[in-house]
Amino acid sequence: MTIASQMATYLERSSWIRKMFEEGLKLKKIYGPERVFDLSLGNPDLPPPIEVREALRDIVENYKPELHRYMPNAGFPEVREAMAKKVSEEQGVNISANEIIMTCGAAGGLNIIFKALLNPGEEVLFPAPYFVEYFFYIENHQGRAVPVPTKGDFSLDLEALERAITEKTKAVLINSPNNPTGQIYSEGEIEGLAEILMKKSRDYRKTIYLVSDEPYRNLVFDDERVPSIFKYYKESLIAYSFSKELSLAGERIGFVALHPEIENKEKLLDALVLANRILGFVNAPALAQRIVFHCAKAKVKVEIYQKRRDILCEILDEAGLEYVKPKGSFFIFPKSPVDDLQFCEILKEELILAVPGRGFGVPNHIRLAFCVPEEVLLNMKPNFLRACAKARERCSALE
Repeated sequence: MTIASQMATYLERSSWIRKMFEEGLKLKKIYGPERVFDLSLGNPDLPPPIEVREALRDIVENYKPELHRYMPNAGFPEVREAMAKKVSEEQGVNISANEIIMTCGAAGGLNIIFKALLNPGEEVLFPAPYFVEYFFYIENHQGRAVPVPTKGDFSLDLEALERAITEKTKAVLINSPNNPTGQIYSEGEIEGLAEILMKKSRDYRKTIYLVSDEPYRNLVFDDERVPSIFKYYKESLIAYSFSKELSLAGERIGFVALHPEIENKEKLLDALVLANRILGFVNAPALAQRIVFHCAKAKVKVEIYQKRRDILCEILDEAGLEYVKPKGSFFIFPKSPVDDLQFCEILKEELILAVPGRGFGVPNHIRLAFCVPEEVLLNMKPNFLRACAKARERCSALE
């Protein structure tokens, strides 16, 4: 064995998303990219808003060599101030630049949070379906990942969450709008979760943190609103990313925000900043920080994603598949007419790439990403309907 046994195990468990993406590359070489319908990867395809181009132009026109130097590990002070204003407006709770740490996206943010919080064996609970990398992020820091089922519409099952909390629970992690379902947890759910965490913290005489992973906060449809977690629970942290709302996934820029009244705030801030350094991030990229300084409130044209969602929902309706209509993100998680692995293989026969639901902790569903042009969805329709018919025929043949 030349690699660590943990990494060997991880390679076996590694993301279904990436596997399907690689399958797509193979199919595109064989059939041509225009004939393959790749709905496997949540890679935002909309152009960044005009504010991003203007920010880049301003940086170039006022270029100085020192723009690329190290800065404080928490990020540029003026950038942290801009992010604090953004969070204060979104959360309805005033925070300062001191409660912001600039990070390499939400993934970097979650890793520094878990590095700062977790002792070996402590648990992080999160609702299923879940983003597939959560297990890795938690286990990176010797924690134990504990998925908890949701209700049939993918809303929070507060009773199940309450039962799952033990004396080893250190944090509950939520993701709303959710990847892979597009569900938004309601104000009542957030308030109820906060009440449970306060009660359990008292019962176990320890702090149980609420961590909110928010890369899709501003990708919402039909005038929906993502509730504030800071409003209801002070022992809370946010991991934020600009990958989706600014279409800057490759720039790896985001931040961690702390509730201004969180317990032992200064010590926790010091731990987060040190984690940013010693995990090898050092600091968030300087150029990306300067971009989001100018674009903190900008976002892509969300109505384009909403229209694509509606097109895909119409296709699913015609195919007769059950689904929960996404309220945000750019994913949908319909039920599979047969075993999810089998259905993904049937879809692949029709040159459609989807991700099996078991990769997100809930089998017999598939995830479809609608961050693709409208014509891809429209051209895919006959193939998708054929695949559903094939799946039902094969299911009937087995009965």
